[in-house]
Amino acid sequence: MATTSTPHRNRHGAADARRAVLGSRERFWQPSELSLQPSTAHHLLGELASAGELRHIRRGLYWRGTKTPLGMAPPSPEQLVAELVPGPGVGPSGLSAANALRLSTQVPRRSEIAVPRRAPTDTGAVKFVSRAARSGRLTAQLNPTEVSVLEVLDAWLNVVEVAPGPAVKQMLCVMDSRDVRMDRLVEASATEPGQGRARLRAILTSSCWANLVNKIPSADSRTESAARSLLAIT
Repeated sequence: MATTSTPHRNRHGAADARRAVLGSRERFWQPSELSLQPSTAHHLLGELASAGELRHIRRGLYWRGTKTPLGMAPPSPEQLVAELVPGPGVGPSGLSAANALRLSTQVPRRSEIAVPRRAPTDTGAVKFVSRAARSGRLTAQLNPTEVSVLEVLDAWLNVVEVAPGPAVKQMLCVMDSRDVRMDRLVEASATEPGQGRARLRAILTSSCWANLVNKIPSADSRTESAARSLLAIT
């Protein structure tokens, strides 16, 4: 009896899983979320992707979004980041960071995202970069804006297109916003590269946060001097 009823139960379960997937919107699906045998779940999701009902993101990951005449619309970069690299210490990098902080008008073709651990492979509209050595970002539980600040400080010469004076003023405005917790930013700076720390120290020297400068590990004298010169801070 058990042998003859198993195919029926499998068909019933697959039908329920299909209805659940087709009835969803704006969400990711993985085989492990379906109450089916792994091989059956993989087959079902692959079949739905071939039919245009799902978008294949990477092995074992599918997206159910909005159907368009051109196919299933892809997830946004923000949705991809939340799914693939959830948690603190993750945030924009490179031109994505500079643009987010209004220090550049350039928008990269692919969003650049820094991850405080081994980064996943790039996918869709997102390029991931590993910041595994910068563990302070994770310890301090930084949010995306705080990560952006540290990323821009490190890559300043390559991403900031605003003149030094206005750029420093804008950075101070960002730091003064509710999106930045200065105590956590300073805590995380301990594991940042020397030039990033030196630029943060230079910016804070003439600000209301000057008392925090000594909590940021200093770089060598040449790097500290170069940071003040770059930012036009005497």
